[in-house]
Amino acid sequence: MKKTKHWCYILVLFAIVTIAGCASAKQVKAPSQNISSSQVLQSLRLTNRYFMDKWPDTGKPIYTNRWRPSNIWTRAVYYEGLMALYQIDPDQSYYNYAVDWGNKHKWGMRNGVETRNADDQACGQTYLDLYEIDPQPQRIKDIKDNIDFIIQSGKVDDWTWIDAIQMGMPVFAKLGVMNNDKTYFEYMYKMYHHSKVIEGGGLYNKADKLWWRDKDFVPPYQEPNGQDCYWSRGNGWVVAALVRVLDLIPQDEAHRAEYLQDYKDLMEALLPIQRADGFWNVSLHDANHFGGRETSGTALFVYGMAWGINKGILDEKTYRPVVEKAWIAMSNEAIHPSGFLGFMQGTGKEPKDGQPVSFSSMPDFEDYGLGCFLLGGTEVYKMLNK
Repeated sequence: MKKTKHWCYILVLFAIVTIAGCASAKQVKAPSQNISSSQVLQSLRLTNRYFMDKWPDTGKPIYTNRWRPSNIWTRAVYYEGLMALYQIDPDQSYYNYAVDWGNKHKWGMRNGVETRNADDQACGQTYLDLYEIDPQPQRIKDIKDNIDFIIQSGKVDDWTWIDAIQMGMPVFAKLGVMNNDKTYFEYMYKMYHHSKVIEGGGLYNKADKLWWRDKDFVPPYQEPNGQDCYWSRGNGWVVAALVRVLDLIPQDEAHRAEYLQDYKDLMEALLPIQRADGFWNVSLHDANHFGGRETSGTALFVYGMAWGINKGILDEKTYRPVVEKAWIAMSNEAIHPSGFLGFMQGTGKEPKDGQPVSFSSMPDFEDYGLGCFLLGGTEVYKMLNK
């Protein structure tokens, strides 16, 4: 009896030591949840300075597999982020850098004022922002002429891929506000509606509250695990579009309620599929299809969620821990000491593109990922300063 009692004491002691050891190990490994607005701003300045120093000539063409002008969509997304950073950190060098970019391209678009490609129109978001700061007519002439040309054509099926919603939609919204003209709002909605419910049978899946990238990924297309293919950054582009449009249009705009519901539904769909480490996978419903950390999609989701918290649209108790977890993950795991951002998927349209994605992998374009990170970070900064 005494021998049995003795062994019981030993087993209990062993269990206590083991549990204490596990708790201690978890405490050491868990990232700190204490983030400050000053730390966020420091990360934004570091990553942005890396890029501005690397690209001192804003008009220099970009070379990957061929030469492209530097007013294409990838660079335009960076400037969206830069203008957001300028709002919270009004450094004159940011403004000058953006104005120089517009001047170098004569405030024009890659394929001229009759382009129908939303990728060409993305630069107009920054042109319009800069016009509001200093209303020089040449800054918005070409982009307004282009959007007026699109409206006059009567054609509404240009946005055949969901990236285009982010590249083009905020331009319509901003012109509608600046000109106090609902025509831009109505035409914007027609194009959005086509992408959402008509293109390829509709690129939005109401059941999963997520978007297929284009008609090539509408079922019967499947991921290796049999699930639908929902590309992280593609859905991130829709998040950014809805945030930017909702931030601009009037409260009584005819289609605002629909945009707002689509935004809320998308945010809700992202909650249960965040990775344990804080990132989201490139394939939202198949973690094993090129799984792993990915910064651009994660940053866009952070942008959307933090914005919703700041506007009082999303429940802070539900979403703030998700945002903080994602921001800490990106800050701890993706930022190099130089300011270069790792775990960034290169350009493409699906999980397999731009692979492999790692801490040290270099995407074919460095600019758009940084733009996404700046957009997300500025909203996190605002959230922490509420």
